[in-house]
Amino acid sequence: MLLTIFLSIVFCVAITIMMFAAVAFIQDKKFFSSAPKEAQEAIIPRDKELFYGARIIGWTLMVFSFLLIIGTGIVSVWDGFRSGYTFIRFFLRFYLIFAIYKIYDMICFDYFLLMKFHFFQFYFPEVESVYSGRKYGYNIKSQLLKLFVIFPAASALAAWICSLF
Repeated sequence: MLLTIFLSIVFCVAITIMMFAAVAFIQDKKFFSSAPKEAQEAIIPRDKELFYGARIIGWTLMVFSFLLIIGTGIVSVWDGFRSGYTFIRFFLRFYLIFAIYKIYDMICFDYFLLMKFHFFQFYFPEVESVYSGRKYGYNIKSQLLKLFVIFPAASALAAWICSLF
């Protein structure tokens, strides 16, 4: 259980690094496909780097983030095999990692970074009007669908595949 909590934290750190790299350094509009349509339409493409080497730093952080995510998956499966996990234990591990991430995403990214600290709006001030007057970020229905339907289904599928071996 302690390893699962640690892996959840590593997963959240990886997603945070990925978001920071995309917003602050790479600044490519295609990374914001989960934003509301009105925000996507308002974003002005950034042809010029924030500073010399910003995109290189961003892509380096992005690769590091992907490696952390892949490592989280490998360690959680490997430890499950080593510990003789059953379907239920694999399912609980995978779902706990996803659920902690999604709750972290909803609280830290959507509420604090987007609505309270205006992190995204700092780098893309043209979207300020899209988010003004909102009490919560966006996509609450989509977030809850992932938390209660998609992530349990994905966890069950991954647990089933792992329990076959």
